[in-house]
Amino acid sequence: MAQETDADTTLAGENPYKILVVDDEPALERLVLQRMRREIRRQQYEFVFAHNGVEALDRLNEDRGIDLVVSDINMPKMDGLTLLEKIPDVHPDVRSVIVSAYGDMKNIRTAMNRGAFDFVTKPIDFDDFRVTIERTLRNLIAWREATESRDRLLAIQKELDVASKMQQSILPTVFPRGQDFEVFGSMEPAREVGGDFFDIMSLGQGRIGIAVADVSGKGVPAALFMMSCRTLLKGAAIGAIGPGTVLREVNNLLHEDNEAEMFVTLFYAVFDPGSGEFVYANGGHNSPLIVRSDGSSTELPATGGIALGVLSDIDYAEDRLQIAPGEAVVLYTDGVTEAENHKNDLFEMERLRQIFDGGALENAEEVNKAVFEAVRAFAGNTPQSDDITCITLYRSTG
Repeated sequence: MAQETDADTTLAGENPYKILVVDDEPALERLVLQRMRREIRRQQYEFVFAHNGVEALDRLNEDRGIDLVVSDINMPKMDGLTLLEKIPDVHPDVRSVIVSAYGDMKNIRTAMNRGAFDFVTKPIDFDDFRVTIERTLRNLIAWREATESRDRLLAIQKELDVASKMQQSILPTVFPRGQDFEVFGSMEPAREVGGDFFDIMSLGQGRIGIAVADVSGKGVPAALFMMSCRTLLKGAAIGAIGPGTVLREVNNLLHEDNEAEMFVTLFYAVFDPGSGEFVYANGGHNSPLIVRSDGSSTELPATGGIALGVLSDIDYAEDRLQIAPGEAVVLYTDGVTEAENHKNDLFEMERLRQIFDGGALENAEEVNKAVFEAVRAFAGNTPQSDDITCITLYRSTG
């Protein structure tokens, strides 16, 4: 599997972003400098290094220009989890990414609770490393903009605008693509911040995980709950085997600390490009659409799962299908099917299916654009009342 790495998706600024890498293995410093040499030459990133948590805190005290800390967990003198607790006292305006063993959900969850924004697993996949760094820095930029404008905010709407930028900053901007498949996704937020999100994850052995979700409620609380869901989903997806197991684990973690009684509908699938197999589980979300090469379409069979965060210890059934060349799976949120026009009519599933009637599919991005254009044309000047999210997996004909 290959990923797009177009230059226009990278971060740019007047000065390079400074990244502190904390690890007691001397070989990692050489590896980072060698594998990230292109970004270093472009003055996109500058890397500095520490070999334990104590040394890292000294670095943070001395250099206020550090933007991001990437830290291993197991180190002498002070481990990475302890370091995460101490960073806010030394340098609060910084983001942290933890480096963890594959599938180590206990330490990953602890790290997230102590302020880590994201994580990467060992051995480090530098494609994932680049995407994680960029996504984390984009969130940091949005946060800094929010902080700088805080004193100028005159109304709650501006706060919601800032939260919307933060929400957008964690969505994928680089999409996986292989010789016979591609994925593309996008979201258009409503005037208020909502809880839609989607994610695409590399799971090893060429497989990819694809998720789309919708958190209950609106505003900043929904956006924050959404970010928590996305982090837990990524951790569970890397450590688990099947989609049903992933949803069960995320549901239990969400239910464990959910005083606000929020919930999220979530569809998660694992796609194997080699075989075309698509295995999925559904936690109360809209059923995706499978679009055939002749333009005909049907909804994926339901698996009966309920929304996540409502009850603990729920089993989520799985189903599977074979995606043939020329076919696509279209995942979406109810912002698509429940979009309204000036007569208060809903867009509904039938109009979604009509988009593909009689036409051969071109690629994933064109499918996504067609959905958004159809919804806009239907709604006209009616204000958008909900986030609109769509993600398309397309298996090409060769």
